[in-house]
Amino acid sequence: MNFSHYIKEIGRGAQGASDLSAEDAGQLYAAILDGGMPELELGAILIALRLKGETATELGAFLDAVEARSYRLEAPVGEIRPVVLPSYNGARRGVNLTPLLAMLLHRFGVPVLVHGLLESFARVSSAQVFRELGVMPAASLQQAQQALDQEGLAFAPLSVFSPALAEQLALRARLGVRHCAHSLVKMLDPLGGAGLLIAAATHPHYLDIMREILSARNRAALLLRATEGEPFANPQRRPRLELLRDGNSQTLFEAEGGSIKTSSQLPEDADARSAAEWITKVLDKKLPVPLPLANQLVCCLYASGSARDLNEAKARVAAGGI
Repeated sequence: MNFSHYIKEIGRGAQGASDLSAEDAGQLYAAILDGGMPELELGAILIALRLKGETATELGAFLDAVEARSYRLEAPVGEIRPVVLPSYNGARRGVNLTPLLAMLLHRFGVPVLVHGLLESFARVSSAQVFRELGVMPAASLQQAQQALDQEGLAFAPLSVFSPALAEQLALRARLGVRHCAHSLVKMLDPLGGAGLLIAAATHPHYLDIMREILSARNRAALLLRATEGEPFANPQRRPRLELLRDGNSQTLFEAEGGSIKTSSQLPEDADARSAAEWITKVLDKKLPVPLPLANQLVCCLYASGSARDLNEAKARVAAGGI
């Protein structure tokens, strides 16, 4: 494959670069994942794509290539759609509440699959918080499947089901910046589309791209603005919570306006142990769940099929003392 051709097309900067067709994008990313690209060309392509900005067509083709080369997990038997939480950013300024959302869903009987990295580049990863809570990462695909089937909650490192994409993410330490793989993992459902994907992005442009890609594939997803890149609703100001299903979009909760609220209920320290201790107090009902997360929980109960409609989901969450 002539990689210089691709570099010439996409490497002319934001103004002069050309976008790749779906076919070319798919072939290019397949070569990357299959290990058929030299390091020099790989670095040039990843940086060129970042500078140009990836299109929905390109990222959609990349995602197809990833899914075709990933190991799959099976959704647990039952009518409730499992919730899939991609967790790749970690938290730096505030507490990482992805594990809280996962454990609340688990408490309500919804199967939960969290996938992500074990470490998060000087941030507090969900894996670190889960360890403090006694939830250990799966060491293999079989362990992840067993935890999902028997416990209803599993944390699967990316390397377990997509080693090639995990290698892509690891390049950040050498490149110094994020690249397209960081967007792809947030749209990845290891259950082959059988899960309810919590699709979160920090920038509105990427929310639009995710909406286009997931809707075109008829994926079930809850779309929201991420909190420090993590898939939980900002506990101080609720983002718009949008359900994607059967190619259609439905706003379940509008975004809160005004300035960000302060809450003395949130922990002052954001390290993994402090986060786990605070989450435990919430699960023990010694502290309330922040309202935006309770709203997100309502959306997940409804969208997963655990509740028949939004009103039932609201009633169940309220009855649960949340």
